[in-house]
Amino acid sequence: MARAPDGPVPVVVMGLGFIGQEIARAALSSPEVELMGAVDSQPSLVGRPLGDVLGLAGPRFKVSDSLEKAVGRRKGVVVLHATSSRLAQVMDQLLDALKLGLPVASTCEELAFPHLKYPELAEKLERAAEKAGVAIVGTGVNPGFVLDRLVATAGQVCGPVRKVTASRVVDARTRREALQRKVGAGLTEEEFFDLVDREELGHVGLVESAALAAVGLGLDCDDFEEEVTPVFAEEDITGGAFVVKKGRVAGMFQSVVGLEEGQERVRLELTIAVGADNPRDRIEIDADPKLVLEIPGGVAGDRATANALVNAAPRLTAAEAGLLTVLELPSGR
Repeated sequence: MARAPDGPVPVVVMGLGFIGQEIARAALSSPEVELMGAVDSQPSLVGRPLGDVLGLAGPRFKVSDSLEKAVGRRKGVVVLHATSSRLAQVMDQLLDALKLGLPVASTCEELAFPHLKYPELAEKLERAAEKAGVAIVGTGVNPGFVLDRLVATAGQVCGPVRKVTASRVVDARTRREALQRKVGAGLTEEEFFDLVDREELGHVGLVESAALAAVGLGLDCDDFEEEVTPVFAEEDITGGAFVVKKGRVAGMFQSVVGLEEGQERVRLELTIAVGADNPRDRIEIDADPKLVLEIPGGVAGDRATANALVNAAPRLTAAEAGLLTVLELPSGR
């Protein structure tokens, strides 16, 4: 086990989209890390002071176009990575960071449990991380916490688990316009399913959360079934970035069922829709004793994801080298 850091851990944010900027702000407010660099490939951002990008008085260091430039000769730097949900699209970025000997905490949803869909890529990352002597993990609010890590933690006070059902309901009006579009708000039913078929609509990472929850609860799921369906507006819905007309898609309902020899052991349900009723996070564990947890309003997605990455940075410096899941991160803050 590596030694825990004595002071603030230096971090570099890679990717300055909406979430990346949230991560940078979270890092600036954290006593556990020191934000000392930022990286993005957009020509409109490269060379600009990060404070200007964030709309803040500081910091004044400039956005770099490569990790190597951003890190310089600084030792012990952790990369807070936020560029894409798809593992194949970020593999080169992750491998470049590992080759530089840098631990990585990433928002890439498919990195949360890559062994499920991409065992060969997972093995490649495992070898690269072990060779570099550093750790890499995919984390966030979902996957990374609500529907997997929190589920597994709750299960620690239960006897053998028969089944877990966990759900997350998000009123998309409280989130940015890009997310409202991402879940199909305003589309027709035909347009919705066309984007689903093209894998351009829906939440990436729900099946990874189901696999993590199963592992954390000691359940041996051998198959996972996923479904995405539209939620329709029963009346005109206002209050979001745009009006959703009655009869149009207001958002999506997505579910994953984890099966063990045909028997349902894990069920995760995610509703993200403009005007969704009773936003909440809810976990029900069928065991002895039975356990039900509910968070009224739910965990705030964007800010929680940013905090999850920032809080992971010191944990990574004290973790065993290799490709980790959030279940393997050292505990504590």
